[in-house]
Amino acid sequence: MSDEVLAAMNEAARCSIDMHELHIAAGKRLAQLTQNEAAYVTSGCAAALVLAVLAIRNNGDPSGIISFPGHAERPFEVVMHTAHRIPYDSALALAGATIRQIGNAQQTFEWELEAAITKETAAVLYVPGTHLAQVALPLDVVVAIAHARGIPVVVDAAAQLPPVENLWSFTRDQGADIAVFSGGKALGGPQASGLMVGRTDLIEAARQNGAPYQRWARALKVGKEEIAGLITAVSRFVSLDHRAVHQDWLKTVQSWHAAFEDTPGVIASIEPTNEAGQPVPRLHLGISNPERARKVLDFIDASNPRVMVLPDMRNGQPHGLWLTPEILKAGEPGNVQNVVLSSIDQSK
Repeated sequence: MSDEVLAAMNEAARCSIDMHELHIAAGKRLAQLTQNEAAYVTSGCAAALVLAVLAIRNNGDPSGIISFPGHAERPFEVVMHTAHRIPYDSALALAGATIRQIGNAQQTFEWELEAAITKETAAVLYVPGTHLAQVALPLDVVVAIAHARGIPVVVDAAAQLPPVENLWSFTRDQGADIAVFSGGKALGGPQASGLMVGRTDLIEAARQNGAPYQRWARALKVGKEEIAGLITAVSRFVSLDHRAVHQDWLKTVQSWHAAFEDTPGVIASIEPTNEAGQPVPRLHLGISNPERARKVLDFIDASNPRVMVLPDMRNGQPHGLWLTPEILKAGEPGNVQNVVLSSIDQSK
């Protein structure tokens, strides 16, 4: 986190405040910053998914809120592409929802979404990102089909920053009713924070379900420190010169490439996007021998100070690794380079 974010959290920790008022004021400010109708701070992106589904389920009605998690009058389904199933979608169960899948790993048709929407459907959850199978229907098509049947669309955009435009693109431009983001990834906010943006009525309904009310989602409480930190982080993020940031990342990756390109047994290549398809360049180091690749990863893992890399795992075997510059501070790219080079040398 930046010094500004840490300072905001430190200041908030020294204050006492009405949490209802803070949530409302924070939401208004974040809505302005993200060019959305409304916004709400949560304790993470998974928490935002739970609150989004609860909001859709009870629309903020107190009688519906306090009756949960009792037996529902009818099944409560969220439609998802098979290609969009991720480990995090288990959060939907906390809101009492079950998942109805459409399509398969190779294709999805519009009629499948149309047929899946029934009287039991509460919402459609859409998970963008090129790291998922590219056979899902486009978001605008999903929105059109769902809205024609009175069904809201929620976008899980946890790792879909940058670009900064995604803060408003999914909702304002493409028509999704809610989009949720992690506060602690690209935004640079507190790790235990999330951002929900979208329709005013649904955001307010989500707020009615959460802390400081003594309701089901009180367990997903977010503190005043995280709220202050996230506001500062979002304000900082939207004001960044993202082109300059990208150029700095690219220079780092190019420098790494120059250092590794002649390393025996290693194939270095620059990739323009990260694992989630976002415009964050990274370096791939391919190691054809899985046994050696595993040794390299073990040596890196044992480094002090410790360096974390993303293993390239295929068929249960390591085939190299990726280096990403996104969170590194001044001087750290060189340290990462030295640790990886040393680990490769030790693996011979």
